[in-house]
Amino acid sequence: MTKRRKLSNPLALTVMVLLAERSMHPYEIAQTLRRRGKQHSVKINFGSLYTVVQNLEKHGYVEVAGVQREGNRPERTLYGITEAGRAEMLDWLSDLIAVPAEEYPAFDTALALLPVLPPQEVETLLGDREHAQTVRAAALRGVLSQLGDALPRVFVVETEYQLHMLEAQLAWIKGFRKELSDATISGIEEWQSFHETGEVPRDWRDLDAQEAARDPGRA
Repeated sequence: MTKRRKLSNPLALTVMVLLAERSMHPYEIAQTLRRRGKQHSVKINFGSLYTVVQNLEKHGYVEVAGVQREGNRPERTLYGITEAGRAEMLDWLSDLIAVPAEEYPAFDTALALLPVLPPQEVETLLGDREHAQTVRAAALRGVLSQLGDALPRVFVVETEYQLHMLEAQLAWIKGFRKELSDATISGIEEWQSFHETGEVPRDWRDLDAQEAARDPGRA
């Protein structure tokens, strides 16, 4: 189980990781994130980046490391990571890698509720999603190709993972849509009957009754 932390915004962790490399001012942090394509992996609100840095400073994870002056430009405050911040960063990142989080993605939720829509409509909607995700996969391949030419692979592994998971989802959607189109998925007769008659199929009611009998405390 992941730990409860003073800060939970993944952008805060991202900032600490960059400051572990060297001291930077917030604008430089934003530019570095853009150059490395991290906006495809971390939800980055560049407008709130200063607030994130301030919160990190408030909790003692970063500190002012100096002031940078370039020509006639205004002074920029440089921030560096503290020992407490380094410890929090390493523990937080290790936790994220090693401990699977209990997540509830929106698409998973939608799949759990499919029967309320007619099978034919689900097949059409999944076709829309397949098209959109195919476009997204192509865009990720382009990002990966571009970043791969400019950065070592260690900086783009999360994009590789995203593409791999996206391609796996596309493969599943294609297979499931075929089952819907061919009417070979088990339970589709009851599913179709539900939408044709408006009545809950007896098999579904029997399933609910069986589950209630197994666990009366949850009925």
